[in-house]
Amino acid sequence: MAQHNPGPQYQQWGPGRPQQPMPSAPPPKKPGAGKIIGFGCLGAVAFFVVIGVIGAALGAGGDESEGKPPASSAPKQPGGGEGKGGKDEEKPREEPEEEAPAPIRITAETTDFRPTVLTDGEEHTSVLVTVVNNGAEKVDVNPLYFDVTAADGSKYDVELAADERQIDTVELARGEKVTGTVTVEGEIEPRTVTFTNGLFGDSVRADVG
Repeated sequence: MAQHNPGPQYQQWGPGRPQQPMPSAPPPKKPGAGKIIGFGCLGAVAFFVVIGVIGAALGAGGDESEGKPPASSAPKQPGGGEGKGGKDEEKPREEPEEEAPAPIRITAETTDFRPTVLTDGEEHTSVLVTVVNNGAEKVDVNPLYFDVTAADGSKYDVELAADERQIDTVELARGEKVTGTVTVEGEIEPRTVTFTNGLFGDSVRADVG
């Protein structure tokens, strides 16, 4: 069916007055262009403000890390030195070199006198000595190669065959040793014993213990 268009509405007046059309409602007004532009500008300003705040926060974090001194990667050594070549780095302690033993070593100590039949009851003093060969060359040992010095500085030659434990006449190779007595005439206080390697060799002296 065809729809009926009611057409313009007329206001009813009292009897005898002509009917007049009723005014229609005004169309809605569109928002002004000025308001749209204003809202757009405010949004852009707020966007840039937010970007500025984020950038400032990131910049503050970067400055904080840049202000700290870089950590040293070199390990610290005892004494305050850092790494190799530090000023306070301790130098390795050098062990003292052991002294090589003397080629000939002798020791001497007091002992009792044990007379032989050749002493004939005379007073004698004996010293027990040990001779050690630490050198490569052989050492000749003989009772006549010894002499004894008393506490008062007097020097005495050895009496042969006076003590039954007299030191032997031997030739010592490296590492060998010999022990025996050397005896002087008289009763003295022996202080040192001197041994000479051969007639013209080196002399070695030992205190009497």
